Amino acid sequence: MGSPNGGQLGPYRLLSQLGAGGFGEVHLALDTEGRTVAVKVLHPHVAADSLALTRLAREVETMRRVRGPHIAEVLDASLNGQHPYIVTRYVQGRPLSSVLVTEGPVGGEDLLRLARGLAEALESIHRAGVVHRDLKPANVILADHEPFVIDFGIACAQDVASVTASGAVVGTPGYLSPEVLEGAEAGPEADVFAWAATLAFAASGRQPYGSGPPAAVAYRVVHHEPDLSGVPAWLSPLLRECLQDDPGIRPVAAELVARLDSVAPSIADDAPAGPSPLLAAPVRRARDVVPTAMTGLSGETTREWKPRRVNRQRSVEEARARHRERIRRRWVIGTGVFAGLVAATASQYFPEVSLLILVLYGVGVLIDAGFGLLAKSRTRVLVDLAGGAGVIALWAVLSSVFSTLTLLLAVGGVLFLLTIIALAS
Repeated sequence: MGSPNGGQLGPYRLLSQLGAGGFGEVHLALDTEGRTVAVKVLHPHVAADSLALTRLAREVETMRRVRGPHIAEVLDASLNGQHPYIVTRYVQGRPLSSVLVTEGPVGGEDLLRLARGLAEALESIHRAGVVHRDLKPANVILADHEPFVIDFGIACAQDVASVTASGAVVGTPGYLSPEVLEGAEAGPEADVFAWAATLAFAASGRQPYGSGPPAAVAYRVVHHEPDLSGVPAWLSPLLRECLQDDPGIRPVAAELVARLDSVAPSIADDAPAGPSPLLAAPVRRARDVVPTAMTGLSGETTREWKPRRVNRQRSVEEARARHRERIRRRWVIGTGVFAGLVAATASQYFPEVSLLILVLYGVGVLIDAGFGLLAKSRTRVLVDLAGGAGVIALWAVLSSVFSTLTLLLAVGGVLFLLTIIALAS
């Protein structure tokens, strides 16, 4: 199949085969520093096509300039020798196509995250002068609920390879735009069409142009309107605009990102009726933008493969902060109950100890409330004050109602729960 013998390909040690297509086999591999990468080894009949390799070599130089948080970047390539190959960042996740089969349609904030991530990926690809040409659910990897686009740019060279010497169109019917099916050159507008078809399938669980023989699907793409039933109201108008027959009417990728940004992050699966915020922004047409290659990025080595993940890092930090706040609240409540129980238990025989426990707890919550004031966290201050008042009330009730033995048993139970909370934090 074109795989090298011995498990070694240049500086890369091949571990296992991840998949195969008409262009080559994809292997999981390790680079010289022990990092995982994906190595696409070209099939022999493709490697023997000098025209395909010449064009692919030109494309790879441009593809290596593409950088983005939702891109499986091209890190390295060697198109000489017996086994030509391309190396990309390895994204550990599942193809969107598999996720949709096993888990069903995507909705709500997950759908918005998917739509925006893919639009950002296209924006990065088009800015570098590359056209994906084969965007579809199988070429989208979901990792930690974030989408990553793979195999961008490779279809540009695949279209001149010997596997398509008969003149067949490269791509997947249902995601190929009408102009490409009719023989026109694929541009950024074709990727926008594929973006919308991918999102329609993800949102509804149905292909927008139906299923069946490829020729029948292609006919419906050219002559029929897409079926967007099941797509949320906030997304459907934008997808319909991107699926227009005229490529000049479709928005560019940067416009998709801007209009998706106008959608509130609290979108529900069933959005309320009314004007969609996606319709509010002015539309910049694909014909108004000419992709240009990025400059200043040539000569990058495989050590510089990691993308900037500013937005994702921010969301991770926010999630951690929320988690810490939940743990802090539980700790305030748990220690308050424990202090009240211990103070009530000691009130009959050791009243001084009982009073000391209440005072120490009160001082602790006042200090924490002071930090809350400095951090301008109203919720934190209220929780601390409520905890202090609750401890006093709990002490008064328990010491007057329950016996010392009963309270000792309760102290043991609360101590066990506090241990569980401490381990969880």
